[in-house]
Amino acid sequence: MSSTPTRITIRRPDDWHLHVRDGKMLEAVLPYTASVFGRAILMPNLVPPVRTTRDAVAYRARVLAALPSGARFTPLMTCYVTDDTDPDDVARGFGEGVLAAAKLYPANATTNSAAGVTDYRRIMRVLERMEKIDMPFLMHGEHVDDETDIFDREAVFIDRHLSKWVKQFPGLRMVLEHVSSKTGVDFVAGAAPQVGGTITPYHLRLTRTDWLGSGLKPMMYAMPVIKTAADRAALRKAATSGAPCYFLGTDSAPHPLARKVAVNGVPGIFNAPVALSTYAEVFEAEGALVKLDAFASLNGPKHYRLPPNEDAITLEKSPWTAPVEIKVAGADERALVYRGGETIAWRLVE
Repeated sequence: MSSTPTRITIRRPDDWHLHVRDGKMLEAVLPYTASVFGRAILMPNLVPPVRTTRDAVAYRARVLAALPSGARFTPLMTCYVTDDTDPDDVARGFGEGVLAAAKLYPANATTNSAAGVTDYRRIMRVLERMEKIDMPFLMHGEHVDDETDIFDREAVFIDRHLSKWVKQFPGLRMVLEHVSSKTGVDFVAGAAPQVGGTITPYHLRLTRTDWLGSGLKPMMYAMPVIKTAADRAALRKAATSGAPCYFLGTDSAPHPLARKVAVNGVPGIFNAPVALSTYAEVFEAEGALVKLDAFASLNGPKHYRLPPNEDAITLEKSPWTAPVEIKVAGADERALVYRGGETIAWRLVE
């Protein structure tokens, strides 16, 4: 019987769902992604949102200015879809190579989503145009109303909306982001290759009992919320299956500590410093290290119709301790790191 390898080399991965914020927070967190990943799909839920091609051009410039010297990293920009999004502007941004995708936030579903879509009928022209030009449509896939239990939001969104859109727009490439449930991974598998799904490192490790069972842990609060052990098992099986419809998306989302641990704390888990190491741990535990390359480095580019990165990175099984927090320069702020203070088995070889 062969032993588990203690060193693996994969193509340089990409992060297909990432928040890096703006200003000093952007400067503080971006190096953790740029040192590992070749590209990342950047979320547009700033304040104010990145709504237009012009907004995306300006945000991309700020991101590039924040990169460490010598970094070889490409930000992939998205626009924030609203009730009033202009299909012509979206098409122009995609045609000019500014926008890689457009992102749906249902209104009030998560952090900075107040400007999101309130009436899906108002975005049908946008989806029609995106289907015509083969532009990816990314979704925070949760149905939000007073009658829907927070643990059921993903399943209800799929049932009421996404299941209909795949039939209405059969040529529209979609991504159900941060899939969090067995219902979600099963739907993606059935709708592939039209629909892909990103899976976070924390949804692969945690259950709602970890989050709530022994004291409320704000650093485990994200949207969509962490669910049951059965959902976690389905996510682990999907991610490590090698199926091309699932790919890496950290949903790393930093917040100032005061906002994260407030009485009414905000969702989002800053995991960029530990993301790839955490994925490696999960794949090792599932006996699937050989499939990490597909999940992290090949499946995402295939769905986005981009070439894989040409260079490679190496991970080795060598324990290290994750930083507890990072400082935000020039501001009296810090952001706590997911798994901060824990010993992590795998590390990136410099």
